[in-house]
Amino acid sequence: MSSATEVASEPPTRARSPEPRTRRRRNPGARTGLLFMAPFAILFIVVFVIPIVVAIRSAFFAQVPRNEGLFGGGGVVEQFVGLDNFITAASGTAFWRGMGRVVLYAGIQIPIMIGLALVLALLLDSFLVRRVGFFRLSYFLPYAIPGVIAAMMWLYLYTPSLSPFLPWLPDWVDLMTPGTILFSMANMTTWTYTGYNMLIFLAALQAIPHDLYEAARIDGASGFKIATRIKIPSVRGAALLAVLLSIIGTIQLFNEPVILETVNPWMGKDYTPMMMAYNTMTGTISPSGSGPANAISILMAIIAGVLAVVYASLQRRRD
Repeated sequence: MSSATEVASEPPTRARSPEPRTRRRRNPGARTGLLFMAPFAILFIVVFVIPIVVAIRSAFFAQVPRNEGLFGGGGVVEQFVGLDNFITAASGTAFWRGMGRVVLYAGIQIPIMIGLALVLALLLDSFLVRRVGFFRLSYFLPYAIPGVIAAMMWLYLYTPSLSPFLPWLPDWVDLMTPGTILFSMANMTTWTYTGYNMLIFLAALQAIPHDLYEAARIDGASGFKIATRIKIPSVRGAALLAVLLSIIGTIQLFNEPVILETVNPWMGKDYTPMMMAYNTMTGTISPSGSGPANAISILMAIIAGVLAVVYASLQRRRD
């Protein structure tokens, strides 16, 4: 009896768990994922990483004439100059004047554009608008127009002898003077990118649970209170993204001033840092060459990154 009891009391032996799959069986799935990721990784490296590395490397070099012949006419060679290109760009007044114009332009244009984009998104997300798809496409359509084409179109509208609406305005109205040119460019950029930022806000609004709206209506909240107390606070993340993208894009302001400069020579070839970098690369501004041009571009990228980090930090601290 004791032996039978001992046998009965013994716990049943657990079945052995199946052995984990070998690496050989898991490798095909991993290789399939890598194959799907390979096209993006290759394009990302070729289009993004390699140009950045080449630009950083070129910023430490300058093209100097080769010491051959009576007048040194043996062509040009690259010479390592260290930080000279950065010092030349940062110590020049032209770069900081252009950066000051860009910062002033951003302070005018970004708040207006973000505010309009938010208002349009709130309208499309409300019950006041029918055929939302039509209006959404209409607001986004200016972004689909190439930047140079849009700038040329606005140049036509700003030229007094060609504009269809300037003759109806007072004679003192001139949209291409030193005091109004920044506002004219701000209008061009706002027209182009408001629809793009509107889509960012609209996507954030549509992600808000509708149960919050129903609960607010049960509590007696009006549509205005729902918009100001629920919708707008819920899109702070989208607003942060839109402003950061706008800051980075504003530092790269190029199409609008380049087109306007063709009929306003007083602007100069270094009106914005991006124009300065381009004209330095093409030899219009001295010192010229890829080294000084890349140094200006890297300084612009550093300033844009600093401004974006400062804004993001202030916004998070405020929240």
